[in-house]
Amino acid sequence: MSLFALFYTFLYIGFFTIGGGIVSLTLMQQTIVAKGIITEEMFYNMVAISESTPGPLGTNMATYIGYSQHGVIGGIVATLAEVLPSIIIIVIVAHFIQKFNSNPLLKGALDFLRPVTTGLILVPAVNMFVFSCLNLPSNLEALKYIYTWKSLFEWINLAAYGVFVFLLFKFKPHPIIIILLGAVFGIIFC
Repeated sequence: MSLFALFYTFLYIGFFTIGGGIVSLTLMQQTIVAKGIITEEMFYNMVAISESTPGPLGTNMATYIGYSQHGVIGGIVATLAEVLPSIIIIVIVAHFIQKFNSNPLLKGALDFLRPVTTGLILVPAVNMFVFSCLNLPSNLEALKYIYTWKSLFEWINLAAYGVFVFLLFKFKPHPIIIILLGAVFGIIFC
């Protein structure tokens, strides 16, 4: 992928991502992985690293993917391309939002975007679960094959998932604690 193609790809992702960095994962996966630029496993490893580092997920992913393609220059180009549309849109929206704040059409559009972005967040969450806890590709093509319970699940990952979800709901620890526990868990059990 050339630097121009990298810039164009992340500019496209930036313009069509509504709802934040997590939503951009679906579009990144469809754009980057589907074109064979990186593998699905690399993509999910990058998601894990990007979630573990400070900053917005979409921007971290753009930086990481750009860096993997063209080093520091690629990271800078991909990051700028990914955030440029947001900057442009925020400036335009900030200019007009006060004029149209009470407009029922704008209110209706914003009310409708909430469930849409929730669905866009759910897709990468389900894909990450399938990729990390099941022996299936994220597109679920492998369901046409017969699996035994033993071969279908990554049991250790599924158990870790259950433990961490329980910890998050029951004790509400800081996300950094969960990330560190997950890293320790991965080192011990891999």
